[in-house]
Amino acid sequence: MNRLSIILPAKNEAPALTELLPRLRAIHSDAEIIVVDDGSTDGTPEICARSNVKCLTSPYSMGNGAAIKRGARAATGDILIFMDGDGQHDPVDVARLLGKLEEGYDMVVGARDWGSQAGVGRGIANTLYNWLASRMTGHLIADLTSGFRAARADKFREFLHLLPNGFSYPTTSTMAFFRSAYPVAYVPIKAAQRVGKSHIKPIRDGIRFLLIIFKIATLYSPLKLFVPTSVVFFLLGCGNYAWTFLHDGRLTNGSTLLWSAAVIVFLIGLVSEQITALTYRKDA
Repeated sequence: MNRLSIILPAKNEAPALTELLPRLRAIHSDAEIIVVDDGSTDGTPEICARSNVKCLTSPYSMGNGAAIKRGARAATGDILIFMDGDGQHDPVDVARLLGKLEEGYDMVVGARDWGSQAGVGRGIANTLYNWLASRMTGHLIADLTSGFRAARADKFREFLHLLPNGFSYPTTSTMAFFRSAYPVAYVPIKAAQRVGKSHIKPIRDGIRFLLIIFKIATLYSPLKLFVPTSVVFFLLGCGNYAWTFLHDGRLTNGSTLLWSAAVIVFLIGLVSEQITALTYRKDA
């Protein structure tokens, strides 16, 4: 029988953990429960001790992704469950993820509905990410950024070196699993409103989430990003040449620069594709 490890990254989530940890322990009494304290100042270790939960404490905040990596390295279970420590995820849903995992999947993600999104802006952004990632991979991705997921430990640890220290570890891990042909499934869930104040800052993290769009492409297939961009530059060069030839009867530097950019972008895409292929080698 597979042993279960439940990993919760937490930064000043004491009010939520006070209620969440006893529920987790009651439902999954045999599971290894690990709270990764990301530099909290609210007595998180004491709360973990009262619930007989292992707590990994960091002397300062390293980021949500860093907490996930630390928890995954310390876990001894064959199956890893990742949950937010802010009370959004229902411990009862863990069994649903595990049930789907037993059907032969290597990762199962809890997919939030529209009502579970943290605001209209976040909902629209997540819808865009899901659509783009689905187009890139050719598979339906119901929730790219959900932090509630179950994964086989040996498969997940293959990609620890790829995971960022910030909040985009769900995106990276999902695309890494698809790239490596590890089957991924989604189970619909309802996420509750988080307890306490969110650590996400709209302006800073809005820019960071825009960068996720480019990460999606470069993690899975760089050529799918660079080839269309190269074609755009090439067509712009052709359009500029047609305009200047009709009006001035000559080839301008602008057209030459656009064509050169098209070639350079295409070559960068080829190199990126080779680097990506090497990144996912198991012996890398």
